[in-house]
Amino acid sequence: MYIPTHFEDHRPGELQRVMREHPLGTLITHGPHGLDANHIPFELAEDAGPQGTLRAHVARANPVWREVPAEGADVLVVFQASDAYISPNWYPSKPEHHRHVPTWNYQVVHAHGRLRVVDDERFVRGLVARLTREHEQRSQQAQPWKMGDSAPEFITGMLQAIVGIEVEITRLVGKSKLGQNREERDRLGAAAGVEALGNAPAAEAMRRAG
Repeated sequence: MYIPTHFEDHRPGELQRVMREHPLGTLITHGPHGLDANHIPFELAEDAGPQGTLRAHVARANPVWREVPAEGADVLVVFQASDAYISPNWYPSKPEHHRHVPTWNYQVVHAHGRLRVVDDERFVRGLVARLTREHEQRSQQAQPWKMGDSAPEFITGMLQAIVGIEVEITRLVGKSKLGQNREERDRLGAAAGVEALGNAPAAEAMRRAG
């Protein structure tokens, strides 16, 4: 990933925040048929390994878990936070010299690591329970759904249809392109423009970049 110096993000806490708050990652693998990408919600276990471990599950019918070498495989998981188109009209300095062009602001995290298959019912049961609890809470359900709400035999059958995976993170690369290369007034002006269109998360990220 091309990263100009002023967009490099080395803050572990911020990179972990992006992965936690935007858990739908793109798992990129290279198998016998070439490159493959799977879009999967991940759980970040920050205390598992030096840089954390990503845990998820895939359908048993998905060939990705069968195509991983027994000793594991180098993979990449991409997480993308809020993004926004930036109009030059939002820069207060525009009328002064007219030397601006449109751009796109965004935050991404590339998690490099080694993938391991965990074909274990206890593992996937615990993982599904934790993911469900986390995201039912985020969706502000008055009565959060839990696995116990369904018939035990139904849940058992569903769990048998999935396989667990883990990615032990070996390297994190972050890019926060949020207007840090602009004057503060222009960065804040663009944040206000983005927020006016209803994209409060991207606006907040741009304000934090100062």
